[in-house]
Amino acid sequence: MRCYISFLLLFVGVIVGTAQVSLIHCGKLIDVEAGKVLEKMTIVVNANIIEKVVSGYQTPTAGEQVIDLKTMTVMPGWMDMHVHIEHESGPRRYEETFRENESYVALKATQYCRRTLNAGFTTVRDLGGSGVNVSLREAIKNGFIDGPRIYTCEKSIATTGGHGDPTNGVRDNLKGDPGPKEGVINSPEEAAKAVRQRYKNGADCIKITSTGGVLSVASDGSGPQFTTDEVAAVVKAANDYGFVTAAHAHGAEGMKRAVLGGIHSIEHGTFMDEEIMNLMKEKGTYYVPTIAAGKFVAEKAKIPGFYPAIIVPKALKVGPQIQKTFEAAYKAGVKIAFGTDSGVSIHGENAKEFIFMTEAGMPAMEAIRAATKNAASLLRIYDKVGSLTAGKWADIIATREDPTQNIQTVLEVPFVMKDGKVFKQ
Repeated sequence: MRCYISFLLLFVGVIVGTAQVSLIHCGKLIDVEAGKVLEKMTIVVNANIIEKVVSGYQTPTAGEQVIDLKTMTVMPGWMDMHVHIEHESGPRRYEETFRENESYVALKATQYCRRTLNAGFTTVRDLGGSGVNVSLREAIKNGFIDGPRIYTCEKSIATTGGHGDPTNGVRDNLKGDPGPKEGVINSPEEAAKAVRQRYKNGADCIKITSTGGVLSVASDGSGPQFTTDEVAAVVKAANDYGFVTAAHAHGAEGMKRAVLGGIHSIEHGTFMDEEIMNLMKEKGTYYVPTIAAGKFVAEKAKIPGFYPAIIVPKALKVGPQIQKTFEAAYKAGVKIAFGTDSGVSIHGENAKEFIFMTEAGMPAMEAIRAATKNAASLLRIYDKVGSLTAGKWADIIATREDPTQNIQTVLEVPFVMKDGKVFKQ
């Protein structure tokens, strides 16, 4: 009877997640801090924290379980710094805005969350939606649905008629005059209210649309849409709340204003020039390239009816350029954080970005660091995640082969652990 009770208590402890210690035996382990691939290592995970990483295959003691990944390459969970987790591109995307209730958007998005996590992305930065993204974050955090850890801007901040004005392209009697509450500003004075409204609505970070955009129903795809003073006012208010800021930007002038205004990352950066690159290096601004989205929109723009006609010329111009800009920015020494713009491209295919980055000359190790160490540093959470280091959250994934030898292996991730829980094995 005593043995039976001891076994039952151990079983219950495993089920509820208390005092469960896992030994992960890694055939190879990518040390993103040192930029090295180590062999025959053990990661000791206690509850949701990495307790230690040791050389060799540690022998389990009573109550410890072994996760055998001796044939695989293990690394930190990847982090995507630019997704739109609520939606996904398609020929009916613009119609869906008018037809789908928020409850339906949320239910549909659960599959995007699951796909993203199963692809090896344990943390994402969501850069704009309707506010459903905040609910998705909470549902994942509380274990109601499976998905990556979400840091969201809730609704991006735009100017009237700019990329991110939610009333672009609708008939006149529906346009109204959205303001800071809806994420639309037209002066430095309105910036603080828009940021504070995002805080009130539950945001974790702030995004502005400092130039025109490809997929907004407006003709301008790259012109500046914020003044430097407006950007600086947004950043000042965001800093009060500890928010990291991001700027959607395609054209050089809009990028320059954003960097001078103190923005923390430039998204897309399509027509970035040498002056902007030097300015970003001087200010320490990160670049989040989103090559996958550029390739996706350029491809789909060739399909009649996939996008509204006003979008097609922008997609054909902007899409093919992003990979070239990334190559130049990387060679110039601009800080790179991994980001895909999934939602524009397909959720769950985020890892294609690694292939596009390496095609443009970035070594595979550096691409992986961009999606781990660099991404965590941009989000200011590198003390918690982003490397396989004692004391950090147990976000751990594995690929069948070593991606530094065969980058194609990133497209299949057979093992995913987030926060100490195995979601895929």
